[in-house]
Amino acid sequence: MTEKSSSWLGQSKQYVTEVQGEFNKITWPAQTETVNGAISVVVIVVVLATFLGIVDFVLSQLMKQVLG
Repeated sequence: MTEKSSSWLGQSKQYVTEVQGEFNKITWPAQTETVNGAISVVVIVVVLATFLGIVDFVLSQLMKQVLG
């Protein structure tokens, strides 16, 4: 093996070791917290989409009235 390839191999092993160490520090949320968060996001998206749809409809009707 050349010095360059062993250096590359050593750096790769060190990188993987460091990634594993950082991965072990992750604190994952509880399942209920994740489900509640997902439900909250879906509800907010539905409410905003409905609101924007209504605003779009009202403005389009207003433009039809103004432009004839």
